[in-house]
Amino acid sequence: MIVLGVESSCDETGLALYDTQRGLLAHALHSQIAMHQEYGGVVPELASRDHVRRAIPLLRQVFEQSGIAHGDIDAIAYTQGPGLAGALLVGASVACGLGLSLDKPVLGVHHLEGHLLSPLLSSNPPQFPFVALLVSGGHTQLMRVDGVGQYELLGETLDDAAGEAFDKSAKLLGLGYPGGPAISRLAEFGDPGVYQLPRPMLHSKNFDFSFSGLKTAVLTVVKNQTTNICEQDKANIARAFVDALVDVLVAKCMNALKHTGMKRLVIAGGVGANKQLREGLNAAAAKRRYQVFYPELEFCTDNGAMIAFAGAMRLQQHPEAAKRDYAFSVRPRWPLDEINT
Repeated sequence: MIVLGVESSCDETGLALYDTQRGLLAHALHSQIAMHQEYGGVVPELASRDHVRRAIPLLRQVFEQSGIAHGDIDAIAYTQGPGLAGALLVGASVACGLGLSLDKPVLGVHHLEGHLLSPLLSSNPPQFPFVALLVSGGHTQLMRVDGVGQYELLGETLDDAAGEAFDKSAKLLGLGYPGGPAISRLAEFGDPGVYQLPRPMLHSKNFDFSFSGLKTAVLTVVKNQTTNICEQDKANIARAFVDALVDVLVAKCMNALKHTGMKRLVIAGGVGANKQLREGLNAAAAKRRYQVFYPELEFCTDNGAMIAFAGAMRLQQHPEAAKRDYAFSVRPRWPLDEINT
């Protein structure tokens, strides 16, 4: 089965072809980071318009790379939600329009399920069941995963997502957009222990998160500076922030593994590429003889490959899920546990 995947939930346009026999055939991605940098964040209307410009050229690119014809595909999967409504509509219209023209069935895929399953695209994929940490700019959730479509929410952020806290704290330090990678790089030059920041909900008896207070603590430290902050001070604050956030994420993941009795942890989402988080998780897991699995770095951010793969996994279990009804809708808000089969 060959599935075309279309991703357009936010500011990356991704298309990919996945074959259940041969694996990933081709994928292409365009990031809008450069366009949004001057605004300090994603502008939804600009994002939607850029998806319109990029989708068809990327579509041509993946078919040229794969060497297969349009008619060779068996189905088309697209991100139905969650995400920016206008951006989602672009991908949905491209997928359904192409499906209509080729007489191929289409399937709406949950964006977070794509992230959740993306580590299975790696050369060392995890086996079910496992605990998953979905950690990105819009989401921070711990899930129990027993199989495709078998998800139990263990805990989630009560306010800011981890990636959002990264971006907002980076902005407070005068760093560029996207802030996550910038503050992470700066933290490498910081001295530990110079600033003490809170670890929100570190000792709570659940698996929920809260990062709004951590961001506020960074704001307080910055405001308390009596002179302009020098680069070393910025690095020290960045180090304190990253250490605090990583401590919380690592502790919650270890607690979730202990609670469920599982030995495998999967990390998915853009923040999963963070160097300090990976180091912290690997060290904590090694002490407890747990295994940690990550997507390939190119698949940590939004991409079409994860949507094509998730669509293929769904269709292998439920071939009837793909429809030839090309009237489409999107779901900007869509809890992952609502898609359980």
